[in-house]
Amino acid sequence: MALLGWGVFARGSRLPCLSPRRFFSYGTKILYQNIEAVQSKFFPPLRKAMLPPNSFQGKVAFITGGGTGLGKGITTLLSSLGAQCVIASRKIDVLKSTAEQISSQTGNKVHAIQCDVRDPEMVKNAVSEMIKIAGLPDIVINNAAGNFISPTERLSPNAWKTITDIVLNGSVFVTLEIGKQLIKAQKGAAFLAITTIYAETGSGFVAPSASAKAGVEAMSKSLAAEWGKYGMRFNVIQPGPIKTKGAFSRLDPTGEFEKDMIDRIPCGRLGTVEELANLAAFLCSDYASWINGAAIRFDGGEEALISGELNSLRKVTKEQWDKIEELTRKIKGS
Repeated sequence: MALLGWGVFARGSRLPCLSPRRFFSYGTKILYQNIEAVQSKFFPPLRKAMLPPNSFQGKVAFITGGGTGLGKGITTLLSSLGAQCVIASRKIDVLKSTAEQISSQTGNKVHAIQCDVRDPEMVKNAVSEMIKIAGLPDIVINNAAGNFISPTERLSPNAWKTITDIVLNGSVFVTLEIGKQLIKAQKGAAFLAITTIYAETGSGFVAPSASAKAGVEAMSKSLAAEWGKYGMRFNVIQPGPIKTKGAFSRLDPTGEFEKDMIDRIPCGRLGTVEELANLAAFLCSDYASWINGAAIRFDGGEEALISGELNSLRKVTKEQWDKIEELTRKIKGS
């Protein structure tokens, strides 16, 4: 359920308890270094924690889809910075393994609660359990998702409903259940949704995900306006291609499109889990207390490149430009 529009690929390793800045730098291996564009040397990823140690000391964070991928990366960073984390998804065995692994690295307790976000009753029970063991959350990450590539005419109603239930309805159920509890307790919180760059533009072959993620963004912006009076902030991260085992197994099952992805990214490489986790942590921290209703594009410039009508001219060589300039100088009049 932690599969994103594009996602992250991270396999944590069992490490001794280290400082947040030290152990966080051990994260994702660069699996794509042999096909990175030349310009990637100008944009090396930093894998260490950006925020100061103990930035989330005394805070409670609830992360859906927290057992794998990006959710796991965010949980690892928040825990390393002092947060008491509660992770939720359908697969309790995966959750428990992740919780134990992160706790052993950070020295902070991570709680695992089984929850299918498509089921509002399970969401209600999961939130009640979280409150019992950790208290009301200061941070809520709507990260659970699902996606696959398919020509839209091949989709069944059930296929469409499955993605929409996980992505849109799941985010709504979690947000409403926790939000109502927070309002009742007069307690504020920072909410963050993980969507995708094509939530704004739409995209062929992932129509259910694009539609559902667009709904999540509309909900987040709506509540940023409506629930600010209750002390709640709502922001969105729109990731571009960030490699996860789950996401790429469904969105690039043959592996042949990875080079094409990198060619579309001006920064010349895929993103990393650590970079996105740092952005997520910042947006949920007190350093970002005036950021509300924002959707942050996080894609290495991919959307800017593919949306510009003449950006394909970047492939023109210096010699070709010399020839073009010579020809255009000969043109008389307008």
